[in-house]
Amino acid sequence: MADELDELLDFLSNSSPQVRGAAADIVRGLTGDADGLRSLTARADRALPALLRLLASVGGGACEAAADSLVNLSQDAELAARLVVLGGVAAAMDVMVKRGGEQPKLARSLVMLLVNLTQVESGIAALLQVGDDKVQGLYVAKLVRSFCRSSSDSEDEDIFEHIASILVNISKVEAGRRILMEPKRGLLKQIIRQFDSTNQLRKRGVAGTIRNCCFEADTQIQNLLSIAEYLWPALLLPVAGKEIYSEEDRSKMPLELANALSHEREAVDDSEIRERALEAIYMIVMQDDGRKAFWSLNGPRILQVGYEDEEDLKVMGAYELIGSLLVGKGEIEQDQEQVEEKTR
Repeated sequence: MADELDELLDFLSNSSPQVRGAAADIVRGLTGDADGLRSLTARADRALPALLRLLASVGGGACEAAADSLVNLSQDAELAARLVVLGGVAAAMDVMVKRGGEQPKLARSLVMLLVNLTQVESGIAALLQVGDDKVQGLYVAKLVRSFCRSSSDSEDEDIFEHIASILVNISKVEAGRRILMEPKRGLLKQIIRQFDSTNQLRKRGVAGTIRNCCFEADTQIQNLLSIAEYLWPALLLPVAGKEIYSEEDRSKMPLELANALSHEREAVDDSEIRERALEAIYMIVMQDDGRKAFWSLNGPRILQVGYEDEEDLKVMGAYELIGSLLVGKGEIEQDQEQVEEKTR
């Protein structure tokens, strides 16, 4: 078996496109089996470089088979890190940009490969292009453009839906958050607008990305509030409950919220989305300017109504955490105002 596998790996570098394609197809089959994965992992020094070279090949079907194989192999964090060292991130991005439009199945596989590679720190750094000021963030901008340009009501046809997971991965680190939140790039605003998608993977990824970016609220609060017309609906509508709000309540809200809350809505069933939205709100209202903005759009009333409809105990805890913060900060601010009045 060992000799046969070594011979198979040799065929991945054969001069014939047909032979390479057939060999790559067999390797793809092996990566779908636990025993096959173990055997290939033991020969990763030979298998990984050969499969990466095939990503750039044309004809014979080798490219798609190689991409699928790399997706399966890169689920192992150690192999993912080795692929990053071999230039896997750059290879995947270059092929996706050049040929993704004409080969949608290949593009989908390459996106999934990048999801796995950005599970490791070195993969995130490679995708962010950290250390090269001239190109830093270029890959991210290309991914966001693809993510926002193509979506489909049918999840089977949504080639770039898994970019949502990449965005969550890169926003877990400060460098990634800074690139996404840089005002001149405008990437976060583009991402937030994808929250209207019917695709749950997209919605969950957008919610997670916003939440991660809000870890920078202490230094980036003005940048966050500069896209308030997109940010607040994405955060508040999932946790606003289903009921129609009164005219009095809506009169204290901006139009983008008031219009949405003037009629019955389908509830956001995904508790993870609701929890991520509430976590983001919490980090925003921890900041003075964020809290003032939240009060100005009648945010506490929205959370009050949403809390009454909530049944998930973990999500209810997230509502209560914000409520405690608002009450505590409100009392402190009221005391400060009284002190200021007495000293005038």
